Amino acid sequence: MSKPQTHAFQTEISQLLDLMINSLYSQKEIFLRELISNSSDAIDKRRFEALTDASLLNDDEELAVTITTDKDAKTLTISDNGIGMSHDEVIDNIGTIARSGTKKFMQALSDNKDKGDDVSLIGQFGVGFYSVFMVADSVTLVTRKAGGDAAVTWESDGKGEFTIGDTEKDSVGTSITLHLREDESEYLEDFRLKHIINKYSEHISLPIKMLGSVPLDEEGKPQEGVEAEFEAVNKGTALWARPKTEISDEEYQNFYQSLSYDMEPPLSTLHHKVEGNMEYTSLLFIPKKAPFDMWNRENKKGIKLYVRRVFIMDDAEHLMPNYLRFVKGVIDSQDLPLNVSREILQSDRDIQKIKTRAVKRVLDELKRLAKDEPETFQGFWSEFGQVIKEGIVEDMANKDNITPLLRFASTTNDNEAQSVSLDQYVERMQDDQDAIYYITAESYQAAKGSPHLEMFTKKGIEVLLLTDPVDEWLVNSLNEHNEKPLKSVTKGDLELSDEEKKEQEEQKAELSAVTDKLQEVLAESVKEVRLTNRLTESPACLVADETDPGANLERIMKAMGQDAPSSKPILEINPDHAIIKKLDAENASFADWAQVLFDQAALSEGAQIKDPANYVKLVNRLLVA
Repeated sequence: MSKPQTHAFQTEISQLLDLMINSLYSQKEIFLRELISNSSDAIDKRRFEALTDASLLNDDEELAVTITTDKDAKTLTISDNGIGMSHDEVIDNIGTIARSGTKKFMQALSDNKDKGDDVSLIGQFGVGFYSVFMVADSVTLVTRKAGGDAAVTWESDGKGEFTIGDTEKDSVGTSITLHLREDESEYLEDFRLKHIINKYSEHISLPIKMLGSVPLDEEGKPQEGVEAEFEAVNKGTALWARPKTEISDEEYQNFYQSLSYDMEPPLSTLHHKVEGNMEYTSLLFIPKKAPFDMWNRENKKGIKLYVRRVFIMDDAEHLMPNYLRFVKGVIDSQDLPLNVSREILQSDRDIQKIKTRAVKRVLDELKRLAKDEPETFQGFWSEFGQVIKEGIVEDMANKDNITPLLRFASTTNDNEAQSVSLDQYVERMQDDQDAIYYITAESYQAAKGSPHLEMFTKKGIEVLLLTDPVDEWLVNSLNEHNEKPLKSVTKGDLELSDEEKKEQEEQKAELSAVTDKLQEVLAESVKEVRLTNRLTESPACLVADETDPGANLERIMKAMGQDAPSSKPILEINPDHAIIKKLDAENASFADWAQVLFDQAALSEGAQIKDPANYVKLVNRLLVA
């Protein structure tokens, strides 16, 4: 047996443990939830791997989590007969953390510590094991991986180092012993532990056992020579398998919390049992608040797949589309094979049917909220609107179901809340209006203040203000609504009345020398120079040709490190503006005026000009001319 070795924790873990150990929280009890959850996952994994390697599990072995206490030694031990860990896995899983959520968790922990608030969502950040150091001076872990004889022991006081070495263990699985602090003796009391288990882990579909009482004799005294036995303290039944009429709101909420680590109750709970040619049960939750990792599209976890109550995998990708990645829950099938793999999921027709129905239920519920509880839905949209918009691009089959959910900011509102639906816009359209107008920009302020809106404001035409990055792709996928095309106010030319066309032709002739000279001077920067029919106050603006991507999309793609299609904008000038009226194509400073007009037009739409120093120099020169 080799000599134990001492290792230093990864730097981030040392900082994390220091914050945990030296901070006070009223919900320290969640450490037990975290350890039970880890044990449950380990048992599920052993059961799953035994499907392809029967030697990993004995037919007569009961899989369970066992909790014991020693009041004299002041220790609390959580044991399981799950998959266990090897020497390297212990170091990988406990000695280091390679998860993006760790830094965010540490920041949240530090911020809330300063505010005096609780941070009870530890598991959400993938650091659940380390919650033990909120109540323990030191921790000893002993583990033996299923299929092997070697066992490993790991010890630490959470102060920067851990010791790992070889040991002996009679059975597979993991035991974690917490040496509790002096002031944490409440976690040695059976009634306290049972309360925590019932609160957080009642749904776990395997027994959580504690030592029961010795049977009493006729006089009410403990029977002599009879030892207490371990007994389950949870019901050990899958919540979703029970009839809805027997499940309380509190039980639903506790189960949701165990899946999401979200202390708020869910916005909606969708519990359905499907029978017939295909049998399965789904229990889905729509959250009120967006999870911290919602923008991590690589994180596929959210829906747990069970087959006949046996956990198979976390795989939201095959059970829920990416734009609904915030939905939490379980799907338990009676028809899939127990050895189903991710490859099988990709082609399995039953899985596709389950996914289709699950998506429909979620979208139907969101449509119900939008219709019956508009204020509630508005709160949901503020949290999840951006990801719902992804569905228009990614899920063409449900495009008609997603479109009614869309909400946008608008020129009719005085704030940036996205509260206007496309149906509302169409209802408010002017009689002679034949398109749904929108503008895309990098911020609400840039969109609201864009010179492209001037003529629309003058005519009282509503314009949708689209400021989410995904909006650029959304409008390319959503070409029309209620037979009304979506049209950008920054692209192409606008329709004119016969009278307006006549007036513009006259102005075009009068300013031909100016537009020709501007075209010549700005040849490298613009595709065309023409008179505008969209400006009333500004001297000039930049517009994209009908088939060009537009300046905002170019900025977004460059920010993402992608090559944006190269295209020159069109410079439109306002013939009624004082600056344009004073332009003289023969003036020596005309080139300076041309560049200033171009740069100002770029700035007005939120773009960065190529040479700010030169712009300032030109303006200063013109001011003193």
